[in-house]
Amino acid sequence: MEDLHQLNRRFVAATSAADGAYYRWAVRSGVTPHTLDLLYALDDGQPHSQKQICEAWAIPKTTINTVVKACRAAGYITLEPMPDQPRQRQLCLTPAGMAYAKKAMRELYVIENQAMSAAVDRFGPEFVDAVEFYCARFRAAMEANLSEKEENNSV
Repeated sequence: MEDLHQLNRRFVAATSAADGAYYRWAVRSGVTPHTLDLLYALDDGQPHSQKQICEAWAIPKTTINTVVKACRAAGYITLEPMPDQPRQRQLCLTPAGMAYAKKAMRELYVIENQAMSAAVDRFGPEFVDAVEFYCARFRAAMEANLSEKEENNSV
């Protein structure tokens, strides 16, 4: 069996290539990559705050602010008070935003579904569980490492 370092290298190369494919698809489709992230996050039909999207999608606050301003100016989203947190605003797709998201995302979803279908056929639905498990463990270990470094630097 390959050692863990080589497995990590293969995994990072594969996920980086997938990220690059999303980037190229977005640019070719006339959507900025971060606008694609925002549309993807909002296309589940649920309201989300900018903070939630920043945390879930690892997008810097300044970047999401810029994308939200552009989408609001285009009439694609509105900011509404969150029922349980009145100081925060939830992002909601307008009817024009829903139409734009559907049009922009339709081809992408077909491509994703083809790839996911092949992966699930080969590895089963546990494939996604395994990727989620790895990513959660990696993120927790990275956060712990960064917190430890911050503590050591403040002493």
